[in-house]
Amino acid sequence: MNTSTSNHIDQLLINSGLFPIKKTHHEELNNFDFSNDVILITGAAGSIGSELSKQLLACRYKRLILVDVAESPLYDLIKDLEFENTENVDFLLLNIIEEPTLRHLFETYKPTLIFHSAAYKHVPLMEANPYEAVKLNIFGTKLLADLSTEHDVKKFIFISTDKAVNPVSVMGMSKRIAENYLDHISSGSKTQFTITRFGNILGSNGSVLPLFKKQIESGMPITITNKAISRYFINKNKACTLILEIATFNKDESNTYTFNMGDPIKIIDLAKRVIVLYNAVNKSIDIKITGLRPGEKLHEDIVSKHETLISTKNESILLVKPNNNLETSKINFSELAAITPNMPNPEVKSILKKYV
Repeated sequence: MNTSTSNHIDQLLINSGLFPIKKTHHEELNNFDFSNDVILITGAAGSIGSELSKQLLACRYKRLILVDVAESPLYDLIKDLEFENTENVDFLLLNIIEEPTLRHLFETYKPTLIFHSAAYKHVPLMEANPYEAVKLNIFGTKLLADLSTEHDVKKFIFISTDKAVNPVSVMGMSKRIAENYLDHISSGSKTQFTITRFGNILGSNGSVLPLFKKQIESGMPITITNKAISRYFINKNKACTLILEIATFNKDESNTYTFNMGDPIKIIDLAKRVIVLYNAVNKSIDIKITGLRPGEKLHEDIVSKHETLISTKNESILLVKPNNNLETSKINFSELAAITPNMPNPEVKSILKKYV
């Protein structure tokens, strides 16, 4: 592992807050002005949604609507924020795939700015449960976007993933189809649809760092799936600050942005560095190779061969511009709606592949 890679990993670990090392600096939050906006966050109790919520409390806004379907995580978020000023904050237990409930939300609160982070994100789980990925990641996004157009929402920020680039998994395909739909409807809508596409959130629920931490503290071997596997990483504080900044952008020549996340990091290098930071070099901590899981790729991409990265006024934010006005396939939602819970994974994926 070279010095620059080691420094990159160290900085990510410092910012994760999960390990026994001190932060070298404090990253100040930008105080964005959304004082004219009623802001809706879906998946508000998740890693990205909760961090967006906390950062927005330091900003100006008219009202903040925090929505999640998971009862206990939403309650945890309420408790996390109980000593903050939440006078203009509403916490709603709500499933975004249920049209009557979601429509009532739009009619009641009239949101003007939406951050859509609700999604199923765990790749192997979605390989085993493809129907659920289609239902939430595709149809949940479509319903939210259609209601946004119907109610003249000003801006809709979609939280996507690098797994939507050259996707091979059900999760990646479902997110790419959602991206494609937002691209498709953006030209005929008053709503400005924007996609933010980035890599793994270091320290988020289900990511490798909490797993490594748990394994070390339990005296278990660290497990990784392949010696060569690598991923792009970004810490959630920075990711959410950049998402909020993008929400202040005017319409650009593309709907999609990604972040400057540095070079991809080999997971085995990350594991070795974590062991060092735990002062466990002389202890018997093994690294066990378990093999790639269903739907996993060795390496992720941030753009496809049909896209180009363009700099913006912020060096950490990159515009993703399609090459040659490449058009995506028109999505046949009747075919997607015909996917059933008992349909085998290969059959579901053969349908999804038509639209990525």
